Amino acid sequence: MSDERCRLRDLGLKVGTLETGKLNSITDVPGVKVGHYTIIEGEGKLQPGKGPIRTGVTVILPHEGNVYREKVRASSFVLNGYGKTIGLVQVNELGYIESLIGLTNTLNIPIVADALIDYHLKDNPDIGISTSSIGVVVGECNDGYLNDLQGRHVKKEHVFKAIKAASVNVEEGCVGAGTGMTAFRLKAGIGTSSRKIPTTDSEYIVGVLVLSNFGHKKEFTILGKKYYEESAEDTDEHQEKKEDGSIIIIVTTNAPLDSRQLNRLAKRAPMGLSRTGSYASYGSGDIIIVFSTENKINHDMKDDAYQITTLNESTKLFNSLLKAVVEATEEAILNSLFSSKTMKGRDDRIIEAISIEKIKEMFEVV
Repeated sequence: MSDERCRLRDLGLKVGTLETGKLNSITDVPGVKVGHYTIIEGEGKLQPGKGPIRTGVTVILPHEGNVYREKVRASSFVLNGYGKTIGLVQVNELGYIESLIGLTNTLNIPIVADALIDYHLKDNPDIGISTSSIGVVVGECNDGYLNDLQGRHVKKEHVFKAIKAASVNVEEGCVGAGTGMTAFRLKAGIGTSSRKIPTTDSEYIVGVLVLSNFGHKKEFTILGKKYYEESAEDTDEHQEKKEDGSIIIIVTTNAPLDSRQLNRLAKRAPMGLSRTGSYASYGSGDIIIVFSTENKINHDMKDDAYQITTLNESTKLFNSLLKAVVEATEEAILNSLFSSKTMKGRDDRIIEAISIEKIKEMFEVV
């Protein structure tokens, strides 16, 4: 099987009809950056707490300023709640995010959250003293099939390094939080995509980043075509059970929207997810986090009332934003698979990468 890695569009294939942004990435939304830190150490038999290690952390910066001081309007939607996120109760109650967003493995959630608190305390020493506390946001997927989960190998310094490495050029596949993830019994991880919607005055961008770790083998669908052929193995309930997995989907836009409108966008991401073959099975944590870089909330504002501008929902423009979320989600998931390489993890378990040669045959790519 070829080890050639690429993105979906590198093969001349595309999802939907809307045009992508310049980078076809979540970072096409102005101000957004993404950073990773990857840990790959050790081989052979699992020694709980010691290795082998196949994990990491990914951090999304909603904008380049002080996110605690300039909060972004936000919302979230839980399609299936078999997940262990931090911070979403406050996000949905208050309608904003006031921290960087962290992604990692299941048992590393508290450490990453603690690191984000330290990071924001440095720039905002009044937190918890003369001002309120801070609600950090962290999402997770379980990479325990390849990784020593008990070791909680992502440490605070790794989170800080991911933040420092953040840029508009987003590496995909087996990196950061995606290092040990699998989807549809194939190697997966981080993927991203974007769509642009021209307006009379400007251009709105919708960007999506996914942490893919979900799906049943026989359901995997690429642009309407099944990747696997049916076999007796697919009826094995035990094999199917261990593939439940999860996905975290981060959606962002520079369109001026309030938290209720953002929630409407979040609810469209599962439509893109389903096109790849997910049906949100029992043990799947399918969680969408969405924010807008416009209409920021000034933490220190004391006015009793203020005005913001939001889009008229009963227009073609708002419908285009909804469509953009669906298309970018589907493509980001496929990019997370296309960009990942075959990996050997704990107990010499091997998860193969998707075969680019097979994709070329399926779609008659020359």
